[in-house]
Amino acid sequence: MSEYSSLLSDLSENITNEDLDQLKSACKEDITEDQSNTITSSKEWFNYLEKNEKLAQDNLSYIEHIFEISRRPDLLTRVIEYRTTVLKISEDDEIDTKLTRIPSAKKYKGVCVCVCVCVCVCVCVCVCVC
Repeated sequence: MSEYSSLLSDLSENITNEDLDQLKSACKEDITEDQSNTITSSKEWFNYLEKNEKLAQDNLSYIEHIFEISRRPDLLTRVIEYRTTVLKISEDDEIDTKLTRIPSAKKYKGVCVCVCVCVCVCVCVCVCVC
């Protein structure tokens, strides 16, 4: 079993059906309700994310984001450990090479959220939503 498969298996073992509902809800902008209803296990959820290019062996940022907003630091920690030990990608390296997904502004009504993303050394994009 590859280390990536082992990671997904480990994550799956720690996701209950209630957790799965919360995770699917957290990514409802990317999964239609009909598609969400067909996903009944965390393994199916991971397979769906892979098929829709939201998850790959070398791209874990989407599930990191979902685990973060779903308040699952235990799962997030496992993904970050995999990323830093197996892929040798630190948080700083990832920020330099990838755009960060910005959640919908409607989730933050009345709260100012500023997100700055650096694409390379010379281009930065900042978005503030109040």
